[in-house]
Amino acid sequence: MYTVRQAGPDDLAGVRAVARRFGNLGQWPHRPDYLDRELDNGRLVAGFADGDLVGFGATFARGGLTHLADLFVLPEHQSSGLGRTLLTRLLPVDAPRVTFASSDPRAVALYVRQGMRPVCPLLYLRGPMSALPGPGVAPTLGPAGAAVPPDRAAGSSDEAIVPGVVAALDADASGGRRDADLAWYAALPGVTTVHTGTGYAMVRDARDGVQVGPAGGQTTRHCADAVLAALARHRAAGTATLCLFGPNPLLPVLLEAGFAIADMDVFLSSGGDPLALDRYLPHPDLG
Repeated sequence: MYTVRQAGPDDLAGVRAVARRFGNLGQWPHRPDYLDRELDNGRLVAGFADGDLVGFGATFARGGLTHLADLFVLPEHQSSGLGRTLLTRLLPVDAPRVTFASSDPRAVALYVRQGMRPVCPLLYLRGPMSALPGPGVAPTLGPAGAAVPPDRAAGSSDEAIVPGVVAALDADASGGRRDADLAWYAALPGVTTVHTGTGYAMVRDARDGVQVGPAGGQTTRHCADAVLAALARHRAAGTATLCLFGPNPLLPVLLEAGFAIADMDVFLSSGGDPLALDRYLPHPDLG
């Protein structure tokens, strides 16, 4: 018999075991990790089969927008209805929601039944930073709009601005405010926040390079300049990973510079285009 309830601290070891089965903790070698944050924000739900934890789901909130961050059920318990029960517990009725679905057709079908529709691919890129252009010089992105101040052209780093400038930039591009989640991420060891005045990018040291995201800007060009400034600042790390939506014009720039598409999900939304697909780069786990 399957049961679903709010996860507590004693359930986290079981949640983490399920996450490892799906390879979800590869970029989180140290605690705290994003699962700790899901538990702390009260949006982590666990599913049990005869008392054993066999699945979990979690969300993050950005204002009134719900981002379904996790939904995983062990293979031997899939197609049992547990996933649908977890979703029912997690997702508010008739409220905006988004998610990144795997390429598994069953996952896409499950989310469509929950009122979401496929919008575009979400591409996971990985590549060397040596051949990247600097901010303001990518020719395919169009005019820059408001100029980046000279003292910000290479980006500056200051975690103290997250509750203010970066939080506002992020809310405008990502669909809603999430000050506490951004502040939590910014405080993690190895995380820096690069901002240009009109854009921002958060960068985290990883085992084999850096992870970029979330990132965004007031315009498409401002987003691109912030991302390129962050990559330039961390060029010594050698390799970067990031994810971006298919319509983002940074995609051909990165591919031309030697990045490769390592994986692909499907972005689904309940409607209204809450995210700025051309000027926002999500974090793969935090949305």
